[in-house]
Amino acid sequence: MRQQVLILYLGTSALDSEVIGWSRYDGTGRSRPTMGDSDEPPFRTGLDALLAGWRLIQMSQLMPHQPGHEYDVSYLPYEFVFERLVETSR
Repeated sequence: MRQQVLILYLGTSALDSEVIGWSRYDGTGRSRPTMGDSDEPPFRTGLDALLAGWRLIQMSQLMPHQPGHEYDVSYLPYEFVFERLVETSR
């Protein structure tokens, strides 16, 4: 068994909100995905990833914005990490 990891950045803290960014990593060695290798996200929402069989293993901690910084541009705050285990002959 090998692990595949999918990191989805969502528009809000809700799992059913739209995917706005993503990264994929394939521990099977079958593919070498890179950031920006697709114009379309692998799933429309985080919930869609769950429905496709990906397991949610981490959600980003909700941190309140500091007063006066509510509209600062920075990192994508709503990160969700998914995994799935794939059988491989290795």
